Amino acid sequence: MSDYYTEQLVKKKPEGKDIIIKILLVFCTVLSFFFVLLLPFLLILPVLMIVLDYFMFRRLDLEYEYLYVNGDLDIDKIMGKQKRKRVFSMNVNDMDLLAPLGAGELNQYRTGKVLDFSSHMPNARCYVMVITKDGHQTKVIFEPEQVILDGMRMLAPRKVIL
Repeated sequence: MSDYYTEQLVKKKPEGKDIIIKILLVFCTVLSFFFVLLLPFLLILPVLMIVLDYFMFRRLDLEYEYLYVNGDLDIDKIMGKQKRKRVFSMNVNDMDLLAPLGAGELNQYRTGKVLDFSSHMPNARCYVMVITKDGHQTKVIFEPEQVILDGMRMLAPRKVIL
């Protein structure tokens, strides 16, 4: 028996708050060099700021990887193209509905936690997946390719709306 396997990588567009954080970090780093001119014993401050800049810039560089295997969807967050963390995992059997963002079928699912694993690009085709687990409703926003949608539709045709 062959496995239905596909993976997809989505790069997240930097949001406004990410850009502001980067600007503030660079400003504080430059400011720390001026403090060294005034008070030479604060020489460690620019070094600490540069190290902080390095780690924060890598942390703000995000990608999401969608891995779909035989009805199981795993979403990993990749920071700085090196550090990987599993942020979401589910099975198609737990899914209540999968529909495009803004579809009328989603109107009945207004409550619950929202997890956004999309790129935030203006022309992206986003889908919302509604999951009810242990009585808690969760909505997951992501950008699956057609291969992932087809795999989910094979296992749960009534739950997937294209």
